[in-house]
Order: sequence, then C-alpha cells, then structure tokens
Amino acid sequence: MTPLLRVVLIVGSVGTMAILLQKIRKAKINIEDSIFWILLSLMFVVFALFPVVPDTLAAMLGIYSTANFLFLFMIFILLMRMFSMSMKISALEEKIKGLVQEIALRDAGLGKNETEPAKEDGSPEA
Repeated sequence: MTPLLRVVLIVGSVGTMAILLQKIRKAKINIEDSIFWILLSLMFVVFALFPVVPDTLAAMLGIYSTANFLFLFMIFILLMRMFSMSMKISALEEKIKGLVQEIALRDAGLGKNETEPAKEDGSPEA
C-alpha cells in the first residue's frame, strides 16, 4: 500500500468521523446508522495504520493490488448496506400502507371501535 493511499484513508476516515459526530450532536442521524459509518471509518484507519492486514487479505483473495482490494471491499460493504436499507424501506412502506388503510377505514366510519349511527326511525344506516 502506498504512503499516499494510507494518508488518503486516514484523512477520509477522520473527516467522515468528524462529520458524523457533528450530525449526531445536531440529532440529524440515528445512533444506529452512525455506528455503521464509525466502524467502517475505524476499519479503514486500521487498514492504513497496519497495511499488512489489507495486503494479506488481498493476497488471500488473489487480488494483486491492495488498492483494488480496498475498492472491492468498499463496494461490497456499501452494497450490503444498501440491501439492508432496502429491506428496512420495504418494511416501512408496508407499515405505512397498513396505517393509511386503517386511517381510511376510521374516516369512513368502518373502524373496529366505531358504532354505526342509527336513523331516526331506529334502524341502522346503510
């Protein structure tokens, strides 16, 4: 791993962590989501401080360049994160759809806890 790549990894990771901490303080990001980014940044700092780790992993995977391994690793991690977020979004969309249907039923007067108003002659309204 070249010294320039090591410096870029450290500067990028420290910059990412600084931005994350600022967003956490302003409550613009969930703690859950920020943990992922902080751990990823720390991992890249470790890779930069101990270049033998990514070199060994690259050799084990048959990748000749450590830089290529780092890019492949980043792409893989981000794809996994994107898949995880897609699953969360799908679950939230289903939840929203259920809530919208529940609200529509309540507004239509067909909710579970609602009773039908009676007509003046005592028969239920249709």
